[in-house]
Amino acid sequence: MRFLRLILVVLLLVSCNTSGEKADVDKWKKEIIQTEEDFAQMADEKGIPEAFLFYADEDAVLLRENKLIKGRKEIAENYKERKDKSNVSLSWEPSFVEVSAAGDLGYTYGEYKYTVIDSAGEKKTSTGIFHTVWKRQKDGSWKYVWD
Repeated sequence: MRFLRLILVVLLLVSCNTSGEKADVDKWKKEIIQTEEDFAQMADEKGIPEAFLFYADEDAVLLRENKLIKGRKEIAENYKERKDKSNVSLSWEPSFVEVSAAGDLGYTYGEYKYTVIDSAGEKKTSTGIFHTVWKRQKDGSWKYVWD
């Protein structure tokens, strides 16, 4: 009988703990989605370079045109070299988010639209799929480590 009570108590504690973890994971997913929305809004309002620098982890890596751009310093250099700053726009929306049980890493993916106005004033839009890996920072914010 004691053994049965012990098993019931353990099961009760485990089930209570699981629901708390589920609530935390749901909260962290909402934080990441909000970060994505804020990131996209900053890219729209202040420009792509500023947004991608602001939301980059110190060791972030961008995959662009089959090339890895490693770290905030290289990311900044990459955007300095680009001449298409004022005639481009980028928008995206995550369609999926997942976060680790520890709440320290997460990832999103979804669709993006990249629009360029060429020298003749013609608008050209390309679409694709993005995948971003997010890392919780010491201050509780989320920064991307892979995009």
